[in-house]
Amino acid sequence: MSEINTSRLTVTDIIKRKGNEKIVMLTAYTTPTAHLLDPHVDILLVGDSVGMVLHGLPNTLAVTLEMMVLHGRAVMRGSSQALVVVDMPFGTYEGSLVSAHRAAVRLMQETGCHAVKVEAGRGIAKTIRFLTERGIPVMGHIGLRPQAVNVEGGFKTKGRLERERDTVLEEARAADEAGAFAIVIEGVSADLADQITKEVNVPTIGIGASPNCDGQVLVIDDMLGLFEWTPKFVRRYANLRETISRAAETYAKDVRSGRFPDGAEVYNFKAK
Repeated sequence: MSEINTSRLTVTDIIKRKGNEKIVMLTAYTTPTAHLLDPHVDILLVGDSVGMVLHGLPNTLAVTLEMMVLHGRAVMRGSSQALVVVDMPFGTYEGSLVSAHRAAVRLMQETGCHAVKVEAGRGIAKTIRFLTERGIPVMGHIGLRPQAVNVEGGFKTKGRLERERDTVLEEARAADEAGAFAIVIEGVSADLADQITKEVNVPTIGIGASPNCDGQVLVIDDMLGLFEWTPKFVRRYANLRETISRAAETYAKDVRSGRFPDGAEVYNFKAK
């Protein structure tokens, strides 16, 4: 029987952070990245953003359960202390409570992750409750919901117009009451995010929301500057796009000129 890792943060640990120490969350999709991030974060999110970030998809809608299992396994292998949350992809939890439970169970069994995340639009509170009552911790996601891109007509912020505010508040309250252990607030006006953070009983994690949320999350590739364009709410902490490009350029020059490999980088025959 394999040993249970008791050094990892738990859902209970995250809930206790409400109004206290800020929660640090970043996305991760691969083992090496998870290994590097793990000592510094509280939560590693295997987001369905993997479809856009690593697979070049225009949005998250084509991401499959198989993809999330693959990347969830990779992140679990690279981490040892962070709580690992895996996104439930589009189409796996909206149809029926039973199908949502089946998909969530598969994610947890096949990856070993500790919780799942769902975009908590209208009607999803019942799903959150159904899953949590059956032992599956759920993180909610409100405001700008990438899986609703076709309904919304694009990736649009929420809460700056009066008619949107009640809907976002309703989503937050419903997810909280249904048993979500935390709620991601994405692309929501700062004052509305502040109101939600005060009203709900569980931690809020902002992304393009407010510094007053109980924590923050960014897509790791955005934060590291791997893309030419990043959203307004992203702060670039590195410029790896330029670093990688320069490294590849130098490597190509060395290969074409014969400078790579040199004597120290090849194996020589050794007589017995």
